[in-house]
Amino acid sequence: MWSRRLFLKSGALAASLAAAAPLSSRIAFATVPGENRLVVIILRGAMDGMDLFQPYGDPNLRKLRQSISLGPEEGAHDLDGFFALHPELAPLLPLWKAGQLGFVPAVSTPYRDKRSHFDGQDLLEAGTGMNVPRAEQRDGWLNRLLHSLPGAVSETAYSVGTGQMRILAGSAPAMSWAPSIKLQLTPQAQRLLQHVYHEDPLFRAESQEAMEIASEGLNLAREEKGPTRETRAIARFAADRLNGETRIAAFSLTGWDSHVRQSRTLLRALQNLSAAILTLREELGRNWAQTTILAMTEFGRTVRENGAGGTDHGTGSALFFAGGAVRGGRALGGWPGLARISHTGDG
Repeated sequence: MWSRRLFLKSGALAASLAAAAPLSSRIAFATVPGENRLVVIILRGAMDGMDLFQPYGDPNLRKLRQSISLGPEEGAHDLDGFFALHPELAPLLPLWKAGQLGFVPAVSTPYRDKRSHFDGQDLLEAGTGMNVPRAEQRDGWLNRLLHSLPGAVSETAYSVGTGQMRILAGSAPAMSWAPSIKLQLTPQAQRLLQHVYHEDPLFRAESQEAMEIASEGLNLAREEKGPTRETRAIARFAADRLNGETRIAAFSLTGWDSHVRQSRTLLRALQNLSAAILTLREELGRNWAQTTILAMTEFGRTVRENGAGGTDHGTGSALFFAGGAVRGGRALGGWPGLARISHTGDG
C-alpha cells in the first residue's frame, strides 16, 4: 500500500513538475529499538571479492590471473601477509589498522549456476534460500522485519530511485527520496502550487513536505563535487537519518559487472564504496562507534581471468564489513585455496 506522500512524489508531483532523472542507487531505512545501527550496502553487478581483497599469498593466483588481483607488487596494500587491499581502497586502510574494517573471503548466497543478476539480487534482498520458489520471494527481509520485530516502525522507510528496492518490498508502506532531484520551480510556481493545494486536505501538507525533501536533496548534490558526488549525498542523507530515530539503512552501489578490462571498469565502483564508508564515518560522529556496515553482492566472479582482461560470472565473492562496532583488522573464516581450480581448469 502506498503512502500519500509516496503517491504525490512518484506520481502527481513527478509528472506535473518534471522532477529528476532516475537514479541507479536505491535506499531504504527502518526504525527499531536500541542504539546500534546497521547499514547494508548491496554491490550490484557481482563484485569480484578476490580483487578487493587479493589472496596474493596463494601461489596459484598468478597461474589464473595475469593482470588483476596480484598483490603488493602491483600496488595493492598488504593487510596480513596473505591478503592485500585493492589500491583504489587505500583510503580505507586506517579503518583496517583501527580494527574497524574486515572481510569474509570466498562466500556467496545459495544462488548457483544461473547467473542472472536480477534473480541473484532478488534472492539476496529477499533473504531466502533456493528452496523458496521465486514467485514467493515477494517480500524483502527489511519489510518483514518491520512487521515482526517489536517496536519496529516504517515511518522512516524509503526507496530511492524509480523502482522500489526489493529489500523493502512488502505490505509495509515505503516512501521515496532522491539526492539529485531537480525541482525547477520559480518562487511564483511554488506559490501557485501551494495555492492549488491549499484547500485540499489530502495534498496540502504533503506537497509542501515533498518540496522540502526535494530541495534538501538538491542542496546535498550541489554541495558535493567529483565522481562520487551522488554516493556521498546518499551516505550523508543516510547518516542524518541514522543520527536520528533510524537504526537500519540499506542502499545500493552499482558498477561491479567487470567482464572487460576489470582494472579500469571497477575504478568508479571502488571509489564510490570508499566514499560511502568514509562519509558515513564522518557524518555519524559519535554514533559511528555503534554502527555496523555490511557490503554484499549477488554472486561472485570466476577465479580465472578471461581473454578480455576481466572476469565472468562465478560463485564465491567476499562479505565486506566495517564500522566502529565491529572487530575488524582481520579476515574471518578459512581460505579454501585455489589449487583445485588451478589443476582442474575450472574457472
